[in-house]
Amino acid sequence: MSNQPYEGRREAYDPYQQPQTRQEPQQGADWPQHTQQWEGRTWETQAQAPVQGADPSYLPPGGYQAYGEPQGYGGVAGATLPPEAPDRPWNPEGAPAGAGAAGADVPAPDGGALPESGADVAYGPATVAGQSRLTDAQRARAEGRSPIIEPGIQPAALTALLALLLSGTAAVGQYALVAPLVLLQAVTAAGWFRLNGMWPARQGIALAFLGAVTADVALLAAGRGNAPAAILGTLGVWVLLTLVLQLRSHADPDTRMYGLMATVASAALAIIAAGHLAAEPDAVTVGAAAVAAAILVRALPLPTAASVGVALLAAAGAGFGVGGMTDLGTQGAFLGACVGVCALIGHRVASYDYPSRFVHFTAGVALPLAAAAPAVYLLGRALG
Repeated sequence: MSNQPYEGRREAYDPYQQPQTRQEPQQGADWPQHTQQWEGRTWETQAQAPVQGADPSYLPPGGYQAYGEPQGYGGVAGATLPPEAPDRPWNPEGAPAGAGAAGADVPAPDGGALPESGADVAYGPATVAGQSRLTDAQRARAEGRSPIIEPGIQPAALTALLALLLSGTAAVGQYALVAPLVLLQAVTAAGWFRLNGMWPARQGIALAFLGAVTADVALLAAGRGNAPAAILGTLGVWVLLTLVLQLRSHADPDTRMYGLMATVASAALAIIAAGHLAAEPDAVTVGAAAVAAAILVRALPLPTAASVGVALLAAAGAGFGVGGMTDLGTQGAFLGACVGVCALIGHRVASYDYPSRFVHFTAGVALPLAAAAPAVYLLGRALG
């Protein structure tokens, strides 16, 4: 009796051979007849001609795989498709765009509508490197829409909450103001890097935040009378330190220059936010309340021009109301209006070029208050 139960199967199965069309077994063959091979496209580095008779829009359940192997990429067990691979098969020429095997419409991966038949599709042939896709901002520009999305009501509410914390603690004392100020500086440093598309950037965020804390300590040690020297001195040292660290980087020159500019700007914003600690307590109380009112009104669903005008009026009104409870009096309206302008500028910067949700809840929250710090310090000294 032969020890080979499958004498009709002469050649050994090679899992790496090219897929072939299915052939019917010969009569009398005693090997199992349940083998199957997929005839669709696979993720190869070179484009191949489509198999005759294969349905180009069919995607096997669980991804492409060979018979007798676990699901994986390239025939290797446990591997997966590359992250840049599209989540639906390529639509070849001649097949209707956005139609499946039965001709039904298939929703786009990003939730938008697929182009009609004959229009350019966002996917090309399947490759290992993937195909580049238009960003939301590029698509908005191509369609004539504005690529600007404002943070919205939730980040505005967080900005108002942080502003009220600054306003209340400033009335208590300088040391009580440190806690919300440090939180503001940390969110500013993190949000600026993400706003510039640099993530993760832990070293840059840590460096900018350390500069802000250093400025706070210098202010507390030197006093409000020496606030310009403490802030500008810390800023100068941090610019030099950032330059030295970037010169030691092994990245290409363009990347180093981009990282240098982002780190210097982040550190500058976080350090300048210490102006709230250097300003007069009444100015901080009035200015922070004005920022809270301006940002909340700016988040209302109004036309842009009307929203900006009403937000400035709200900032002036908040400054007038809170200023009446301090020594500033009616001058608080002028302070509130000027601080409101700076806050709206910071709000506009955080809305640039389709930012992500993380940007809205970091830069969108912190930049209005950070941008208002110089006005609070300078006007507080001038009006006081």
